[in-house]
Amino acid sequence: MPHVQLPDGTVKEFPAGATALDVAASIGERLAKATVAAQIDGQIVDATRPLEELSDANPIPLRLLTTRDAEALGVLRHSCAHVMARAVMRLYDGVGLAFGPTTGNGFYYDFDLEHPISEEDFPRIEAEMEAIIKEEEPFERFSLPRDEAIKLVRDLNQELKSEHIETGLAEHPTLSFYRQGEFVDLCRGPHIPNAGRIKAFKLISVAGSYWKGDSSNKQLQRLYGTAFFDKKDMKAYLEQVEEAKRRDHRVLGKQHGLFTIANEVGQGLCLWLPKGATVRALLEEFIKEELLRRGYEPVYSPHIGRVELYETSGHFPYYRDSQFPPLFGHPAGQLVDHWKQQLAEDSLSEKAEQDFLAAAADLGAKFDDYPKTGSADEKQAYLHKWERQQERYLVKPMNCPHHVQMFKAQPRSYRDLPVRLAEFGTVYRHEQSGELNGMLRVRGLTQDDAHLFCTPEQVEQEFKDTLDLVKYVLKSVGLEDYRVQLSLRERDSDKYVGSPELWDKAEGTLRSVLQDSGLEFSECEGEAAFYGPKADFMVRDAIGREWQLGTVQLDYNLPERFQLEYVGADNAPHRPVMIHRAPFGSMERFVGMLIEHFAAAFPLWLAPEQVRILGLNDDMLPYCEEIQQTFRNAGFRVSIDRQSANVKKKIRDAQLDLVPYMLVVGAKDQEKGGVSVRDRIEGDLGFMTTDEAVRKLSEERDNREIRQVIKSSFAGFAGGSDDEGHEY
Repeated sequence: MPHVQLPDGTVKEFPAGATALDVAASIGERLAKATVAAQIDGQIVDATRPLEELSDANPIPLRLLTTRDAEALGVLRHSCAHVMARAVMRLYDGVGLAFGPTTGNGFYYDFDLEHPISEEDFPRIEAEMEAIIKEEEPFERFSLPRDEAIKLVRDLNQELKSEHIETGLAEHPTLSFYRQGEFVDLCRGPHIPNAGRIKAFKLISVAGSYWKGDSSNKQLQRLYGTAFFDKKDMKAYLEQVEEAKRRDHRVLGKQHGLFTIANEVGQGLCLWLPKGATVRALLEEFIKEELLRRGYEPVYSPHIGRVELYETSGHFPYYRDSQFPPLFGHPAGQLVDHWKQQLAEDSLSEKAEQDFLAAAADLGAKFDDYPKTGSADEKQAYLHKWERQQERYLVKPMNCPHHVQMFKAQPRSYRDLPVRLAEFGTVYRHEQSGELNGMLRVRGLTQDDAHLFCTPEQVEQEFKDTLDLVKYVLKSVGLEDYRVQLSLRERDSDKYVGSPELWDKAEGTLRSVLQDSGLEFSECEGEAAFYGPKADFMVRDAIGREWQLGTVQLDYNLPERFQLEYVGADNAPHRPVMIHRAPFGSMERFVGMLIEHFAAAFPLWLAPEQVRILGLNDDMLPYCEEIQQTFRNAGFRVSIDRQSANVKKKIRDAQLDLVPYMLVVGAKDQEKGGVSVRDRIEGDLGFMTTDEAVRKLSEERDNREIRQVIKSSFAGFAGGSDDEGHEY
């Protein structure tokens, strides 16, 4: 008979086969009605599964998830994705199912379907979903051995699922499914007890996609939707979606001349126009000054590096799919690289191998002793040896290996540590074209990167100081609504480098520092960098959306991989510890986010144009120029509206251009030696002497005041993540 421990420490005994819903019912009927899922050992699970199936612990640590818990929203949305897929299959023939996970704001499902779905189809699909929800049928989980699972999905004519079981899930001996009425889907879950728990939903949009995100695979249709436990929450969310459209940084960026992206330059490569470049430069200057005060040293590194550097660090081939192809000095280099990949994928035919050998010879690379009868590993080793004898470069995917070499460039003593190296380093990621999104998802990004090398004894203080730096940076732009996510490794996964002992040490250190800091934080397994755990700042913007911005990472592994050393007090060599940190993250994403957060109406200290002088007539231009020079001398970015128009039009233009302050000047203002000040937010402030106006604006600028951000109380954007509802 299972024993269950509740969050308050209470331990209760239940009969065999008891579920989380049974636990909830034992506490109260209202709680049972509100419970939609449960959490055991940090994992979200079905509330309807026997507890003994979910944990071997005694007692079983159980947390009930109700409609008030953010984690439950992801479960609801994943269940709604199944309801949507079921409705589509009822309405259209020959529907092939791909994947249907949750997103941060809702869910989607990818379909292989001849009928092109459009927004005109949404009412029909939503009506069918309503009918399914009214039936209140349960989500029933069952498992099958892989051979039976393959037979089942083939009998259901689900070829994509069959292919995925045979390839992507080849190591799974048993697979789970969920049934709801006639609808059966391969899925890890979890799900809500029954569809009747879905109280509000809406289809949002439809887009194209590819099977498994690969443009060489079958093209699919991706149907997006969202769901909530309450209709009021959905109404508020939809209103915020409309507000988000009005704040779209791509639209505002073009409208206000902040940045552009040109096909002639390349997709995902931002061109910072003067106004946007001004915002970026101000942010860079601000943090550079702060870093100098905190003992950082500026460095610069090249935009490319030898492939061997990234092989040692682990970035290559770990991030191979998101990197640009290597650059080779030998003309056969790209050919050999592709050859190796086919060997690694076990997709090289005998004829293709012969073609590779012939083509390599034509390009001046003769492989007379190539092991034609050898194993794939022997062939890869042969080709890799040839590659290492050539010059191979990568456009820089990460700054950290370069900073490692800088630390390694000279002998280090424990007296020298910590060493703090900082750089605005541009790196490059070969993102899929369909994933690019203005400044928010790019191929060339500049990180406010720094790497700290310290002794083990210094780790906690240095990590604490980096957390304080991120908090200081976010406060400077008014982003003080955030939480911290402690991103940990997924245990028993082979995608992380380094020993379990080092990982346990690093994760324990981060957890301890966060606990001591008083910051609200949650733990998220599987989100660590491949070399170490990290603390990610999840920041909520003015309209309730959550962004992952600043990050601090603790790394015991790269110093080991690069054999970094310092001489300790005992005159013996010791291994330093690395801390990676980037308060802004990337300048592109950070500025893109700020554009949307402020709706391009930047606070005075960040505004590209801070002051505009408006003369009542052309006779006032000489006095306008005198005022302009005074404000320039005080460090302001100030312009004069020289158009021949009345002052009302000039004020309107300045308001539309989001200029924080307007200085209206006429003959009376000149006589009194001042200006009439107009505030973008508060309107007419009346007459001030020039000195008074300079003092007032200087105080606001120098204190980095954030005077107006239109806030939203809506919290729905935070509900759910890509990991809360799983398709296999």
